[in-house]
Amino acid sequence: MNITGNTILITGGASGIGLAFAERFLKEGNKVIVAGRREEKLAEAKEKYPELHTKVCDVSKEDERIALFEWASSEFPDLNVLVNNAGIQQRVNLQNADHDWSYYQKEMAINIEGPIHLSMLFIPHLKKQKRAAIMNITSGLAIQPGVWVPIYSATKAAMHSFTLTLRYQLEDTNIEVVEILPPAVNTDLGGVGLHTFGAPVDDFADTIFEGLKKEKVEVGYGGTEERLSAPREEIEQGILAAWQNFLKSNPEFMK
Repeated sequence: MNITGNTILITGGASGIGLAFAERFLKEGNKVIVAGRREEKLAEAKEKYPELHTKVCDVSKEDERIALFEWASSEFPDLNVLVNNAGIQQRVNLQNADHDWSYYQKEMAINIEGPIHLSMLFIPHLKKQKRAAIMNITSGLAIQPGVWVPIYSATKAAMHSFTLTLRYQLEDTNIEVVEILPPAVNTDLGGVGLHTFGAPVDDFADTIFEGLKKEKVEVGYGGTEERLSAPREEIEQGILAAWQNFLKSNPEFMK
């Protein structure tokens, strides 16, 4: 992927991984638009990086996705990169699922419906550009699921599958399809303080950009990329070990 001279839309770009990517894309000479649910977070990002363009959008809602596409393609006709980054993560005890269905459904709407629908909306526009890309932020948990985040893991596995099929369908077009597979990163994904053990967001983002500069279409960090070719037994062992470690730290989770 050419990482300079683009006009880039990043969903979930007001904080965390999205904002770290926005910062680096700006430094590489790109025009960057970030979309997010919370106007105050977008304002904070704009204050930190005045050259950013911002737009409020809840990607879980169909009408807001359509409005985002119509606004972005009209205001930025040269937009040529879509970064599907927005996502939420919820810890779920499937034996004690005591929330209304809407609580669980929102994770699927943001993590699956949003990026798939936005990709389909933007493809005709991206095909008009000289060069273009769709970048999907999935997860190492797409390959080796986290038992404590079953819906999140399933959504990321679905996005990994979608990204593979999208790449084949677009292989004869000008649109490159890139997948980023983060590990746990020290952001507020899932809640404040839950991922303080994760990779430093700046080191993660720097590593990903080195992979992008090498034109890799699958870029991971800390072994997540290697999971794509790991044997089934190794994946199963990793699932079990991570689950056991989680239960040690969270003994009340299954009660």
